This record gives sequence, C-alpha cells and structure tokens, in this order.
Amino acid sequence: MPALPKRPGGGFTFVEHPGREAPFARIIWRADIDPGTLRIIAAPATLSDPGGFRLDRIARWLTVVEGEGGREHAVLSDGWHHLRLDIVAGSLREAQAIQLRFCGLDWTKAEAGLLPMRRLFALYRHGRFADSLFPADPRMGRRVGLLRVHDAITAGASHREIAMALFGVERVKSDWRDAGESLRSRVRRLAYDARNMALGGYRQLLCR
Repeated sequence: MPALPKRPGGGFTFVEHPGREAPFARIIWRADIDPGTLRIIAAPATLSDPGGFRLDRIARWLTVVEGEGGREHAVLSDGWHHLRLDIVAGSLREAQAIQLRFCGLDWTKAEAGLLPMRRLFALYRHGRFADSLFPADPRMGRRVGLLRVHDAITAGASHREIAMALFGVERVKSDWRDAGESLRSRVRRLAYDARNMALGGYRQLLCR
C-alpha cells in the first residue's frame, strides 16, 4: 500500500509535484469535479472472507490521500486510465481486505455510477484496465492542440509562429494574409480557448 501523503487544499490533490509527466502523475480530483467518483464504505475484512475485497489485487494502481477530518480519497490509475474513490467510512490504510459497500447511489445518481463500478470490477477481476470501458475521447486531439498553443503563448510565440508550428510554414505563407483571414481567426480562437482552459476551464473536462 502506498504511503499516505497529506492532501493540500483546493479542488484537487497533486500527490506528486505538478511538474511530473502526466503518465506518472496521480491526480485526485474533487468529487464534484469528477462525476465518476465512487463513494464507498470500507469495513474491515479478512483475506479468508469469501465476500472480502482484497486490496493486494489493486495495490499497484492505488494511491490514497487524507483530506479534512481524516477522510480518505483514493485514485486507481496506470497513468492513462483512472478511477476515483471517496472513502465515506472506514479506511484503506493498513487493511488487507475490506467489505466494500457503495453509497450515495440513489435513483438520480445510480446510472452515472454504473460505468465506474464496471471499471472497478473489471480491474479487480482481470488485473488490468479494460480498454473497452474507457473509449477514446474524440476531443482529445483538440485538447492536446490547446496545450501546445498555451505552451507557445507562455514561451512568447506570436500567433503567426503558432500557426507555422500547427499548420506548416507553406500554409501560413499562402493563407496568412488571405482576405477572409480564416487561418488567422482560427489561431486567435485557439489562443483564446487555450487561455481560458489554463484559467480554470480544465475543471470542466471531466464533467463532459
């Protein structure tokens, strides 16, 4: 079981330094930002308990932090997939197995919890994140583009330089001064969206 680092304030917890590369970071988002968060009760159990949930089967992906009042928050992640858990009662520390109970899944919230539950069951049973339960996001290409644009803006690049990096020098030579200014307008929109994303728009990504 990983050590339990202290949870800083804010809407999410960076367990590692924020400069760490994304595939190796373990970010725990606040439950109201990550709608896939599962709220669980973790009552103690023994390894011989037939109904026990063995933590050694998920330990390699598990990171746990402590929030206000000593409540635990956890993420299961391999760097590319993630599952969020809020431990409402009980603890994942020191335990070898737990009696796992889901809570807060009334009629209005049960449907949203089905996919995260299926992901957890598949991970527990098969020892891997099931790709079929984590479909590719068709918006990912644009989001990566916004990261590139924000990095370029931070480095002091002009809109024209950003356009050359994204669309190529020849395209910029031929279209940059086009009467319709479509390429220039596109880069301006990307720069605007990149700034908004950095200023807090990223918090909405998990809610879409």
